[in-house]
Amino acid sequence: MNMPCKTGNRAIREGHHPQAGFTLVEMLVVLAIIALITTLVAPQILRYLGSARVDAAQAQIRNISSALELYYIDNGGYPTEEEGLQALAAAPGSATRWNGPYMKGIDKLADPWGHPYLYDNSGTAFVVRSFGRDGKEGGEGLDKDLTN
Repeated sequence: MNMPCKTGNRAIREGHHPQAGFTLVEMLVVLAIIALITTLVAPQILRYLGSARVDAAQAQIRNISSALELYYIDNGGYPTEEEGLQALAAAPGSATRWNGPYMKGIDKLADPWGHPYLYDNSGTAFVVRSFGRDGKEGGEGLDKDLTN
């Protein structure tokens, strides 16, 4: 005795049609909600990213300044501008009591925007500088110059 299969009809009656899915309107509503959330959240995330780069640059400048202080203690002076920050990684000819390296990888060190740090030495003091996001002197906000 063959019994008719009623599961197929019952599935259609209960809304479980084999081709059931989301309608175009439902999909558009979901996409609109996602777009709205993205437009509200994305600027805030980008602001945090920019300030994180500034914080990273300031931390790197502090580390370079500390290494220059150690160099000063050992050698009785800071590296000349010609010797530059490379004097922290390899002994320059003028360093009589060089006890480094004071920093490793100084030749690859760049600010978070990919620009090299600038070193100025007036003889009694030094300045380590980053020109910020724009890589140019001066500026406001994220383009502001950072120094020790």
